[in-house]
Amino acid sequence: MSVSAEQTLAIRRPDTAAGVIARAAGARHRLRKPVPEDGAAIHRLIAQCPPLDRNSVYAYLLLCEHFRDTCVVAERDGKLDGFVSAYVPPGRDDVLFVWQVAVHARARGHRLGRAMLERLLERPGLAEITTLETTVGPDNQASRRMFAGLADSRGAACAESPLFERQLFGAASHDDEMLLRIGPFGPVP
Repeated sequence: MSVSAEQTLAIRRPDTAAGVIARAAGARHRLRKPVPEDGAAIHRLIAQCPPLDRNSVYAYLLLCEHFRDTCVVAERDGKLDGFVSAYVPPGRDDVLFVWQVAVHARARGHRLGRAMLERLLERPGLAEITTLETTVGPDNQASRRMFAGLADSRGAACAESPLFERQLFGAASHDDEMLLRIGPFGPVP
């Protein structure tokens, strides 16, 4: 489904409700693209944010180098308080797949995760995105609320379907990963 230029402008306008949330959290945090120098700090942040799976420092360095246009970090007073990793799946230029959303305990309760997602969706290079996909474990209620709020603010449906069942993770103890599909985005009020 294609989005008209008017709808795209409505989705991206910073004076919308979504933009206000991003500015409110962003007023306390600097939201920016990651750089390789952030890789080790991102690795430490993820370790402090269960139930997120911690990847190698090398994986976070690659995200900062190769996927910086679809990732965002939040920093305040020189400390990294948040990180979103995402990418556009090959052949699906209208979809943004969000891999991880991490918010340090000291920054929780201020909608920083949602602000980072909103900032990411406002980037000019992602103007063609009409749908966001992510996986969320069945018990991760905080993430589920965040993504439901994002869907609501974007006037989008949120559908859920199984993606990866726990046995696919081998011997590792892991919950089922359910795919949340948010979209298509409507005009933001």
